[in-house]
Amino acid sequence: MWQPMNPELFPADTMPEVARVHLEIIRRLSPNRRMELALQLSDVIRGVVADGVRNRHPEYDEEHVRLAVMRLMLGDELFQRVHPGIEIAV
Repeated sequence: MWQPMNPELFPADTMPEVARVHLEIIRRLSPNRRMELALQLSDVIRGVVADGVRNRHPEYDEEHVRLAVMRLMLGDELFQRVHPGIEIAV
């Protein structure tokens, strides 16, 4: 059964019918498959963020990239709690 959806959940350039079909496809997936897709998306996003760090800081080795990505994803306060004293530009 179709339920109204929040239009803010989809990009402004997505037609409502397309958004409805997309949401229906997602609802039909098993919880395990939804989790797999969420984890894959998380990996993709982390890769995009890492590419951005590499573009801004070509001098960084992979450890510096990893730390910069972690700082971006955790935020400054939590990053400093996890890695006290490490200063890294993002």
